[in-house]
Amino acid sequence: MVVHPTRILPNGACAPLEEVPILEMELFHETLITGCRDGRLISLFGMPDGSEVRLLAVILLDGDPTLSVTSTLVKKAYPALTPDLPQAHLFEREIAEQWGILPEGHPWLKPVRFHPSYRPGHDAWGRPETETVVPGVMNYFEVEGEEVHEVGVGPVHAGVIEPGHFRFQCHGERVIHLEVSLGYQHRGIERSLEGGPDKRTIHTIEAVAGDTAVGHALSYAQAIEALSGAGVSPRAHSLRALALELERLANHAGDLGALAGDVGYLPTASFCGRLRGDFLNLTLLACGNRMGLGWIRPGGLGIAPAPGVAERISDSLDHAITELERAFNLIRANSTVRSRFEDAGPLTRDTCRELGIVGPAARACGIERDVRRDLPLGRYAEAPIPVATWFSGDVFARARVRWLECSNSAEYARAILGDLPAGEPHITPGRLAPDSIALSLAEGWRGEICHVAVTDGRGRLRRYKIVDPSFHNWTALAMVMRDQPISDFPLCNKSFNLSYSGHDL
Repeated sequence: MVVHPTRILPNGACAPLEEVPILEMELFHETLITGCRDGRLISLFGMPDGSEVRLLAVILLDGDPTLSVTSTLVKKAYPALTPDLPQAHLFEREIAEQWGILPEGHPWLKPVRFHPSYRPGHDAWGRPETETVVPGVMNYFEVEGEEVHEVGVGPVHAGVIEPGHFRFQCHGERVIHLEVSLGYQHRGIERSLEGGPDKRTIHTIEAVAGDTAVGHALSYAQAIEALSGAGVSPRAHSLRALALELERLANHAGDLGALAGDVGYLPTASFCGRLRGDFLNLTLLACGNRMGLGWIRPGGLGIAPAPGVAERISDSLDHAITELERAFNLIRANSTVRSRFEDAGPLTRDTCRELGIVGPAARACGIERDVRRDLPLGRYAEAPIPVATWFSGDVFARARVRWLECSNSAEYARAILGDLPAGEPHITPGRLAPDSIALSLAEGWRGEICHVAVTDGRGRLRRYKIVDPSFHNWTALAMVMRDQPISDFPLCNKSFNLSYSGHDL
């Protein structure tokens, strides 16, 4: 199925911006609603266009290996998409906050983050440009009735965790509604990228979400390569896939241990805490940094593994994945742990589709949604990787999918290490195409990462839009807590393990 009128682009490709149609609002609305019946809204954002704001939307159709891009121009207000397309709810709130454009009829319009408007003057709530919070704007949903009470958690948490506020409306121990408020440390990352790329750009990209440095660096590199026409050698493609899978292994192993720790099951918690470090050390061995900083750069690699390292990584990987399987099997064999995981925080398949949930959270509902299969680039296009799914949508399913993905990632990494192609590790990109748009998606360990780069007439970045998987999935956490005991919140929260920093761009 093709959605018209749009500009069709493969993943990791660019086109002149003038080829992206500018539709009347009614047709724009109809195009998005029609497209998302058989697909998803990947990104929706604004950028200045003279005295107006141009809204650009990216749609991914189910079963179609291409992306559809379209746009419209707005001034002060437009009919909200959210009543007909719930996937748009956070995107529209973000546009209202950044550009002062009011989505009329939005069912729960409030700011997404705590920062001034991008547009001179004020945002859609009338807040002055220099002001970040106005009483009454950040109002919360309230439930009234006998024995109904409210529980607030955060935004200040213990340890090094970033701020996030969780407000529960409860009847006794049962959660009626959870509202999540984030953005307390908005860092202005997207705005800081405008005018680039420069020497600082890649380091800013790697800091979008520190535990996903590889995933975001890969998405950025693919966008720059599309705009510059730079090629990437087969060897660099293979090592990039290795980097992405090692990042997935380390984080999934850590999450399995943390889930066990949340129900007080120390054997798996202890095993996985160590194994996460083992997987991080494989990345350290390959590129000199445990988090993969510096490994991926536009044009290929910033650092290539030294001779003989591939064999050492392969041997250590075999041992680590065997230990991880034993640690997960301890969970499966323990009836007390299973009773805490099963039926806790269930996410239905319909809700998952309606909200556009991505990553392991979607695959735990039986939805085969994975950029590595649906929009493959590099090694993934030549050698597909299996998509791991489960069916129950609960905490157990999200844990199970993590283990299945670890098993698939380890096998995929072993295949890469056993057959590394020859070729140059890096080719320096040239100048970026002017007045162009590039789309780049990668499957990070949390799920789909989307970067959209728009250049100006000089070939510099005019707008750079990042959608971390957490942006899609925080709402899923609120949905799974409904009718659950509030004591299950830490377990449900950890089963998603979403990023504060990746959301607060």
